[in-house]
Amino acid sequence: MSFKLPALPYAQDALEPYISRQTLEFHYGKHHQAYVTNVNNLIVGTEFEDATLEAIIKKAEGGIFNNAAQVFNHTFYFDQFSPKPKEVPEGRLKAAIDVTFGSLDAFKEAFNKAATTLFGSGWAWLVKTADGKLAIVQTSNAGNPLRDGSTPLLTCDVWEHAYYLDKQNLRAAYIADFWKVLDWKIVDGRF
Repeated sequence: MSFKLPALPYAQDALEPYISRQTLEFHYGKHHQAYVTNVNNLIVGTEFEDATLEAIIKKAEGGIFNNAAQVFNHTFYFDQFSPKPKEVPEGRLKAAIDVTFGSLDAFKEAFNKAATTLFGSGWAWLVKTADGKLAIVQTSNAGNPLRDGSTPLLTCDVWEHAYYLDKQNLRAAYIADFWKVLDWKIVDGRF
């Protein structure tokens, strides 16, 4: 199986002023593409040559895991954005957020804390755990909640390359803008 860089579901300037075209050109066009190229090269002749990304993430280690997980993580991240996002969750997801966190605002506060306090590079996630409950988790580097049996619902990339061109060292400002392009319709569908 050969993986390809999936097309963005919006133009590269569509998320401005929150995520710039320049950031997408580098983050999506160069970083994401590099992970795709790397995983394709690394799986040749291995047990993962015909595996899905999800299967690789659950079983592989080292460079194969890192690159496969980063392809998944970045695709998942970029696909949740929209220039005209649905701004709040509805239905079962909203009810689950209210039960677990008390309110959408309380959830965002807890999620923001997870994203801003993650030391170094990695990801903050909202997941549905194996027992069907919502949780916020942090993963370092290429970490992915699929390895723990959880279902990812949304993620915030807190590697510096996700925000440094637009926000320099102001991770919290990037996270505040993240909510302005996150499309809850996508997250509702994942739930």
